[in-house]
Amino acid sequence: MGSTETQMAAPEFRYIPLSYSHADSQASALRLILTLNPDWEGPGNNIEFVRFTDGITNTLLKIINLKPGLTEEQIDNEAVLMRAYGNGTEVLIDRENQLSLGETKSHALLASRGLAPPLLARFKNGLLYRFIRGKPCGHQDLVSPPIWRGVARRLAQWHAVLPSSGAASAKDTSVAEIAASQDDEITVIKPRRAGPSMWTVLQKWVLALPVTTPEQRARRLSLQAELQWVLDILDDGKGIGEDGLVFSHCDLLCANVIVLPSENGLPTPEDGIAPVNFIDYEYAVPAPAAFDISNHLAEWGGYDCDYNMMPTKSVRRQFLTEYTKSYCEQRGLDASSQAEIVDRLYEDVDRFRGIPGLYWGVWALIQAQISQIDFDYASYAEIRLGEYYAWKREADGSRKQAGEEMPLRESRWASEE
Repeated sequence: MGSTETQMAAPEFRYIPLSYSHADSQASALRLILTLNPDWEGPGNNIEFVRFTDGITNTLLKIINLKPGLTEEQIDNEAVLMRAYGNGTEVLIDRENQLSLGETKSHALLASRGLAPPLLARFKNGLLYRFIRGKPCGHQDLVSPPIWRGVARRLAQWHAVLPSSGAASAKDTSVAEIAASQDDEITVIKPRRAGPSMWTVLQKWVLALPVTTPEQRARRLSLQAELQWVLDILDDGKGIGEDGLVFSHCDLLCANVIVLPSENGLPTPEDGIAPVNFIDYEYAVPAPAAFDISNHLAEWGGYDCDYNMMPTKSVRRQFLTEYTKSYCEQRGLDASSQAEIVDRLYEDVDRFRGIPGLYWGVWALIQAQISQIDFDYASYAEIRLGEYYAWKREADGSRKQAGEEMPLRESRWASEE
């Protein structure tokens, strides 16, 4: 990647000095949309709000103007999405530009490459951007071959054309500075490449874990040791991209995959690949491609973590074959190199399969302390961390040595068919 691609100036977007209020949802959202689109006020306008409830941290509203005489498509083409951040999520997400690209920069970069809808404005606790016509997936949709093939191709575009370096600025807050402000025994991790990455994000999250009780303190130290262990064995710089990192979505759960209307209007396009796009880029950051892929495959189980939905060996290889074909097309690589890339990615995704459990397990432990959303984050944390420890017991051989039965997620992952 050239230096012109990696040096990104801060995007200049309209800023609306208002907030969305969860307690006064419709009135506060109406003030925001009328500030953005003052021509939506007055006779002939009919504003409605459609709430999307599939996320478990933020509020997402589709705002439409049902003007007389407009078709549904015309209404959708003018619709606006409003996303308001959940309370306390600044602990987890760098909204501007600290340990990640910063959400507005990420969105701007993606929009410039046609990989995200135009960003219209930001406000005190959220963003306003253009609506994408289409249908959000449910977790069962993700296992449909036309959809997972579309996801594989789109994700390869992200990894192939977006720069993974140059995200940090002189004002970045390093994890070392965060750790220095705390009086404890943690030694901050040192990834191979300085700057923002999913490793530094996870380090920040571990440092943000509560330590009000001896049990919490001990657990945080234990999770820090796990982070150091996985960094030692997985941060080897051998993956595709720049020094083993690519610009990654890092949160490809079902609700963030939108199936677009196909050109011929048929449910399944002639080539068997559904057109898809991705939304919500707040966790986007440089990461190993294998992490982004394994993280998405983990979401095939949905919020309930149904491990019967995990992709088998043959399905994973098909997914990676579709991904690699798209990646090579975007990078201008010769088709003869595809088989080698598929084999490498297959091994890397297998090695990374437990890391999403550690990532989201730590995240959920924090959410359990700060979130006001009606979701059992504490139980979710234990389930996701259980995925990580089950993988580790396979990796170090301790499960087999103990003569215990392989857990469902691991056995499904090891299945040939």
